[in-house]
Amino acid sequence: MPQSERRKDEHHSARAMRAELNEAQQETLAALERYGWSLKFIRHPLFQPSIPVVFDGDRKTFGVLEADGTLNEHPPFTIRHD
Repeated sequence: MPQSERRKDEHHSARAMRAELNEAQQETLAALERYGWSLKFIRHPLFQPSIPVVFDGDRKTFGVLEADGTLNEHPPFTIRHD
């Protein structure tokens, strides 16, 4: 029997996701949005800090917003493209 999908179908609003960011991450996101980047989702790994994931306007490049507000374009995971 196949495993059920763990991701929920709930679509979090941009406002709700932004509320999860700290001040440094919010400032970086605001600067990135001027160049077409957007916050797409936030990973919530068990027993670890949340990981906000942002994509560029072309959806070709992604990165994570670190706790100090820096953009990490080489995170230690990959994103599936369906």
